[in-house]
Amino acid sequence: MNKTELIKSLAEKAEITQKDAAKALDAVVGSIQDALAKGDKVQIIGFGSFEVRDRKERKVISPATGKEIMVPATKVPAFKPGKSLKEAVAIEKKAAGKGAAKRKPKKK
Repeated sequence: MNKTELIKSLAEKAEITQKDAAKALDAVVGSIQDALAKGDKVQIIGFGSFEVRDRKERKVISPATGKEIMVPATKVPAFKPGKSLKEAVAIEKKAAGKGAAKRKPKKK
């Protein structure tokens, strides 16, 4: 699902125009970005948490030269899904798997 499809879905479920849904989505995303930029954690109960994590300095091998280089420490955004989201995905996965054909074991 891309942003346009998400806006259409949001508009249908909230019974609002697509223009209003786009404004609402942009406001939510902007608010999450602002909070993370400040170093705050954003928790949406039942959905998940957005937070900033520290990534340590590390050594990597440059694919261009084959030499070892140091990548500096940085901060990265992270998302941890909530219990309800995990359960919803697990239920969908089980439902999709029930209709699939079973594989026969290979003979040795």
